[in-house]
Amino acid sequence: MRHLPNIICVLRIALVWPVAAALAHREYLLALALIIVAGVSDVVDGYLAKRFNWTSELGKFLDPLADKLLLVTVFVEAAWLGLAPWWLTSAVVARDVLIGLGAMVFRLWFGPLRGRPTISSKINTAMQLLYPMAMLVNAAINFPPHEVLDALAILVFITTVFSGLNYMAIFTRRAWASPVSPS
Repeated sequence: MRHLPNIICVLRIALVWPVAAALAHREYLLALALIIVAGVSDVVDGYLAKRFNWTSELGKFLDPLADKLLLVTVFVEAAWLGLAPWWLTSAVVARDVLIGLGAMVFRLWFGPLRGRPTISSKINTAMQLLYPMAMLVNAAINFPPHEVLDALAILVFITTVFSGLNYMAIFTRRAWASPVSPS
């Protein structure tokens, strides 16, 4: 049972392909349903890991990987299909690339990250999930109005930039406070 959260994460990663296929076939409600399943599974595996102390180093890697694979796939494909603006997709992808590079450099030069997701990151992830869900509902049934989607896009952009800058500040502060000791 201890590995159940990791198994759920792997299943969430496996959902990325069906979500992408549903989007490619313009089956927006199916894509939305799969994204909701992925979101619920994220909550369940997080709950299980914390409640029963079933955390692992693998889980600390798999969980954010599953989130990023799904979100980046949805944003890029939605932009390709003309459902999401490229400027927003570029910001979402750039943030994840910068955080990933920052984490890798920190790990290589200064050691383990030893951190938890920030509040701004959790808010950003929630917004990055809410926007595609609203976008897919709009694509399927023309609701909510485009003005609501535009407002959500701006909120996602703001939280994406803020969260990315927040992580860069954290990495920089920790790097300045740490002696250089490559692993």
